[in-house]
Amino acid sequence: MNITPPRTGFHGPVKRSVTIAGHQTSISLEPAFWDALEAAAADLALPLNALVAAIDHARIQAEDPPNLASAIRTWLLDRHQSATI
Repeated sequence: MNITPPRTGFHGPVKRSVTIAGHQTSISLEPAFWDALEAAAADLALPLNALVAAIDHARIQAEDPPNLASAIRTWLLDRHQSATI
């Protein structure tokens, strides 16, 4: 089996600050996930902070909430998979 690296290569997480409900928090995501999150925010005509806040709100409703970075990755994967169906 031959695995091809992503077009942009493999990169570790990048930490960025976002504001949720008036409070700053840091999130570490790989650059590909930051790019996908920014694209999703643009598609939804939302500021990045507003989209992250909406994902956070949905996350904390879960019975066993994951950390915010995991929730963002999961939301982005689900969005991508839903778009390709």
